[in-house]
Amino acid sequence: MKRTSPIKLILFLALLVFSWSCRDKEDSLPAVDPGSNAAVNRWIYSIMEEAYLWLENLGTPISENSTPEDYFESLLYRTADRFSVIYADYEELLNSLSGITLEAGYEFILYKEGENNVIAEISYVKKNSPASQAGLKRGDIIYTINGTQMTVDNFAEVLANISSTHSIEYLRYNETSKAYEDQGSLSLTPIQLAEDPNFLDSIYTIDNQKIGYVVYHFFAPGPGDNSTLYDDEMDAVFANFKAQNIDHLIVDFRYNGGGYVSSAVNLASLIAPGVSSTSVFSKTKFNSFLMGYDELKNVQTTFKQKAENLGNTLSGNRVYILTSRRTASASELIINGLKPYMDVFLIGDVTVGKNVGSIPFQDEKNDQNKYGILPIVTQSFNSLDQSDYSNGFNPNITAKENSERMRPLGDVNELLLRTAIAEITGTAPSGRFQQLNRKDIESTLDHKVRSGRMIEHLDIR
Repeated sequence: MKRTSPIKLILFLALLVFSWSCRDKEDSLPAVDPGSNAAVNRWIYSIMEEAYLWLENLGTPISENSTPEDYFESLLYRTADRFSVIYADYEELLNSLSGITLEAGYEFILYKEGENNVIAEISYVKKNSPASQAGLKRGDIIYTINGTQMTVDNFAEVLANISSTHSIEYLRYNETSKAYEDQGSLSLTPIQLAEDPNFLDSIYTIDNQKIGYVVYHFFAPGPGDNSTLYDDEMDAVFANFKAQNIDHLIVDFRYNGGGYVSSAVNLASLIAPGVSSTSVFSKTKFNSFLMGYDELKNVQTTFKQKAENLGNTLSGNRVYILTSRRTASASELIINGLKPYMDVFLIGDVTVGKNVGSIPFQDEKNDQNKYGILPIVTQSFNSLDQSDYSNGFNPNITAKENSERMRPLGDVNELLLRTAIAEITGTAPSGRFQQLNRKDIESTLDHKVRSGRMIEHLDIR
């Protein structure tokens, strides 16, 4: 029998409180068509007036006949809330949080080139995707999509085309000629792709130091309901690290915008030294209304007891974490949760600064309401009651990916990895690396459902 974690049980009790109180309120209102905007908006308000973290600042609702998107937005306290969102399809929302989306399988960062043009540099290509099968690589430069050159004025419109069959023209850097070469045109057709967040793991032996490196792109236990495939894969990675007696650990969160807290707990439990199933990883606090319930006054999430844990073997009781300005949410939860137990050394850029979390809600009583909402309902603290990172974590060493052309992830000359290796070994890299002055406009990752999300998943259907 699968055990329910304390946090899930307590939040389930909270949802029961919502359903009881909402039922009384709905009975006193005039009936509406279950398929109407009014029905959706009444459900939205019933959740928000009890669950929303900034309850005292809940907005005045507009007409209940408004679109659900506009109605939801009217309730939000945007002065503090950057993250609450609504989706028209709850099931699509859950799939996206687990990495299942319709796409061609490549992510890229947009850079301004010259006065007006915009180019896209591929940041990574997903396994078993159309992009992978077509031979695209990290560092390739896309200069047209469907024959159109992107500019600062049209790039948003042009990028809308990549969700369907589209063509690209691109360049690739030739290490021999030291120049970018035109690769011609390529057609890509999106598929329903389940992305594995465990992108890469390697072990390097440099100057008699054995270094484990893992690239993790988002937090999800598996590709579907009740699957723990991705968590199990991560366990296996750490089992190998432990068997190989690594001295140092580098965790790459540069593209990790968040995801499920359960997977954050799993990963943190593989890293933290000397922890057990009674050691506190994080504390969760709710709004003033919910904190009035005894069950919600002292909600704590503990580490897991993991045989694969290697915290006590890491030199200097330190973990190295690679960050960017897209490192957010559950990634930051791990950084904050590990700090009371070890030295967390950050290399990269300032992180997003998201110390609040969401629960995905759907309307259980109205099957004509397909909407899902992800309102901010919690704030997270570590075991020392620290939660002061709303402006992001500053790196110990700054290394911004836009300052060089991209090299393959896992290449010891890649900017962030080589910076970490140099810090570990005390030996500066011997190569010469061309510095670039590029402005990062945005990334395809910025539009992912999981970007900036810290999700407590409740399977209560």
